[in-house]
Amino acid sequence: MSIIKLRLSLMMFLQFFIWGGWFVTLGTFLAQNLAASGAQTALAFSTQSWGAIIAPVFIGLVADRFFNAERLLAMLHLTGAVLMYLMYHTVDFASFYPLVLGYMLAYMPTLALVNSVSFAQLARPEAEFGQIRVWGTVGWIVAGLVISFVFGWDSQLGISTGALKYTFLMGAIASLVLGIYSFTLPATLPAGRGQPLRLGELLGLDALKLLKDKNFAVFFASSVLICIPLAFYYQNANPFLTEIGVANATGKMTLGQMSEVLFMLALPLFLGRFGIKLTLLLGMFAWVLRYVLFAYGDSGEGVALLLVGIALHGICYDFFFVSGQIYTNSKAGPAVKSAAQGLITLATYGVGMLVGFSVAGYITEQYSAMAGHNWFNIWLFPAGFAAIVLVLFALLFKNEKLSAN
Repeated sequence: MSIIKLRLSLMMFLQFFIWGGWFVTLGTFLAQNLAASGAQTALAFSTQSWGAIIAPVFIGLVADRFFNAERLLAMLHLTGAVLMYLMYHTVDFASFYPLVLGYMLAYMPTLALVNSVSFAQLARPEAEFGQIRVWGTVGWIVAGLVISFVFGWDSQLGISTGALKYTFLMGAIASLVLGIYSFTLPATLPAGRGQPLRLGELLGLDALKLLKDKNFAVFFASSVLICIPLAFYYQNANPFLTEIGVANATGKMTLGQMSEVLFMLALPLFLGRFGIKLTLLLGMFAWVLRYVLFAYGDSGEGVALLLVGIALHGICYDFFFVSGQIYTNSKAGPAVKSAAQGLITLATYGVGMLVGFSVAGYITEQYSAMAGHNWFNIWLFPAGFAAIVLVLFALLFKNEKLSAN
């Protein structure tokens, strides 16, 4: 591997180490350290969606026109380090929420910036980017393993003593390191300097004409709706596992990222052999199965059900969301490819997840009690919801061959 690839790989490792180092355990931290309600937890998680909505506008208005990508990446991560350090010191939700909102507004644009820096420095980005991006997944995995197996912050003892607050200190340090390191990266000049600004292009609105295609409209609606079950996993999985007594829950949740790498490699084979419809259906069915396994699993003899449910993340994410990005790319003509991807991102991680976190917070609140939660009923809701989306998609979506536009 060349020196530049090693440097980009380190950048990507730190980028996702930071995110995985606090976001996975956020729900548990909020409940145990800040005594947050289900609605407050949903509010905190929804900051990711607001960041996803703001990010394309911020990148289009600022990053693509006025600043080198690596310098803006540095400034955002240094800002994030300060905010994360302040989050480490918070003792109530009222002071925590504006900090996490500010942090996600700063962090979400960096996801596009690390890609921009990588694409600009690679000779063949279409063939080489995967070798760089995989180190982001490794970073997320390592963060989870450090939390569980090195420091034990998510152990019953660690949680009872408030040790999960140290995840923010770890994130602050990593953000500071990446912020400083980003200044040393090769220059990535603003790609859109001097070009006309079109807000519709920034938000992906130019791709709305794709919704005239019935098949794409069905896929688009299904993508938004399936984000509601997705939000349940991000918001509730770690609190669920720790509450029922699963040891090293955060470390075990890295099985999801490990399976993501494996199924990403298998995805082209499935698309080639079974087509886009069956691949998307497998992704949706995995969501149904995962939540049924969570509903019936426990920390004793049923722990294997929980581990299988976690490991299904590769199918859940890759077979629906990644294959969905591939399908979107095939449906969009050259003029609206970027707009189409922007529209899907805005609709799913923005609007879809925003609704999903609210629903997850409401359902969780309804089944909460002094002794904990009725997790069986909580998990059956996203299982049933995903099953309805699956059936509607199966009935309305017609299989088609992917185009290489």
